[in-house]
Formats: sequence, structure tokens, C-alpha cells
Amino acid sequence: MIGTSAVRYWAKTLPPKATVLDLGCGTGKPITNVLMAEGMLLYGIDASPTLVQRFHQNFPHTPVACEAVEESLFFERQFDAIVAWGLLFLLPGDIQELVLRKAADALSIGGRLLFTAPSQAVTWPDVMTAQTSTSLGAQAYKDLLGVWSLRLVEEFDDEGENHYYHAVKH
Repeated sequence: MIGTSAVRYWAKTLPPKATVLDLGCGTGKPITNVLMAEGMLLYGIDASPTLVQRFHQNFPHTPVACEAVEESLFFERQFDAIVAWGLLFLLPGDIQELVLRKAADALSIGGRLLFTAPSQAVTWPDVMTAQTSTSLGAQAYKDLLGVWSLRLVEEFDDEGENHYYHAVKH
């Protein structure tokens, strides 16, 4: 499945049994599933009650919250890592900035953030939701990460041409 090899690759940079927050977790498949298979301890957040219910069915012992990421308290804890696969660009630019700041605040020092968004600054209609999707572009994301004590360590693409940003909190 597209994205699983990239997330598995990223998981190898995490400490054993790292606590990972999956923003926009959906049903948990495939991202949460891959991270759990790599030995990580997961938490999930998604705004859709239907998807959260499916997540709970798929992973009954994994904490999940049904709330918008921009309003979430992120379980009022720190994480070793946060992943936002296929989520950030679905949010308006100002909300993307808010979510990145909140992610930075919820990461422990040395914690890692992985998110997907096109490298170019672009707006397009989302195929699944018909809502407007927006990528701020690689330079804007790099600048925002730096503001919140996150250092971009790499960018890469997967087999489905999804573009990844991998940052570390310092």
C-alpha cells in the first residue's frame, strides 16, 4: 500500500517503543498499523466519528480521540514522534501553521515529526472531498518548522509521489 514503506523507513529512526501520535488517523490502516508492527505505542486523533469508531474497532486498546486536530489537546502529553500523513494540506494555511506549532509543542526534545504535503506551493480541489487543498510549499514549511524549534532533516517522495517532510525538535 502506498505510504507504508515510507512510514516504515521513518519508524526506523524512532527509539524502541516510542510513543507516536497519528494526526488524522482515520481507521488506522495503514499508518497506525505499520507503526504498531514496528513496535511503537500509538495514539490517534481524527475529526470523523465514523473513522474513529472504525479505528477503535481495529485497535481496541489504542487511545483515540474524536476531535479536530486544531482544537485537540493532543492527550495533554508529550510524544516521541508525530505523524500527519495526508492531513496537513487538507487544512487552510493558517490552520496548518497552528497544527505545526501544536505538534512542535507536543514533541519531546529529539522528537520527530513526519508529514506529507506537495513541495510546491499549490492549491487544488481534493478528489475525495471536493474541498480546497493547499500546500504552502517546501520553503514555507521549512521556515515554519524553524520558528518552532524543528529542524528539517530530510525530504523524500514515496512510490505514489507523496512528498514527506521529516523534522526533529531541538
